[in-house]
Amino acid sequence: MTTTPQQAASARGLTKTYGQGDTQVHALRGIDLDLPRRGFTAIMGPSGSGKSTLMHCLAGLDQPSGGTVTVAGTDLGTLDGDALTIFRREHVGFVFQSFNLLPMLTAGENIVLPLELGGGRIDDAARERARMLADVLGVADRLGHRPAELSGGQQQRVAIARALITQPDLLFADEPTGNLDSTASAEVLDHLRRSAREFGQTVVMVTHERDAAAYADCVITMQDGRIV
Repeated sequence: MTTTPQQAASARGLTKTYGQGDTQVHALRGIDLDLPRRGFTAIMGPSGSGKSTLMHCLAGLDQPSGGTVTVAGTDLGTLDGDALTIFRREHVGFVFQSFNLLPMLTAGENIVLPLELGGGRIDDAARERARMLADVLGVADRLGHRPAELSGGQQQRVAIARALITQPDLLFADEPTGNLDSTASAEVLDHLRRSAREFGQTVVMVTHERDAAAYADCVITMQDGRIV
């Protein structure tokens, strides 16, 4: 199976089981899903519903027990560990609840870090893209500051710019507003929505908050390992 031009990723018959015997847990129970390109999709549900497991399988962070996941035309099940690591680096971006910025680097250095880790040269085009992202995300005047000198909302916006610098096919945001107050949360969610609309980015956000999910173009609700 391959993704169509309208799809950034697809899952068919996706299952994930943990444990054995009486302790067995069915985290995913036959998920069929298409994620549209250039869209902002929210996956929501209560704790234990399977939403984080689904994200991990779609992102290639976890191997499903059954079924297929296709991202950017590639069946992730055909890739070995090294190839999957390279694929994630080149095609997938991540934004986490905890920001995960390196404290010894400035905001600007954190943004271009994925390019350095990937062995790429930080050329003028890369620097211009970093400046453009920082400007759109409202942190252009904070690029010389280290994370400890930034507010939580500013740190998360730097993290979004870092995730977007490689122009990934998919951007996954895992509870991105979990550590933010309501004002900063609204700003971050608005920037994720703009990433889809202005940059043509495909954004997939995992959240348990209805207010956050309301920013998305499409909301997928999960319960007991199934899309309901």
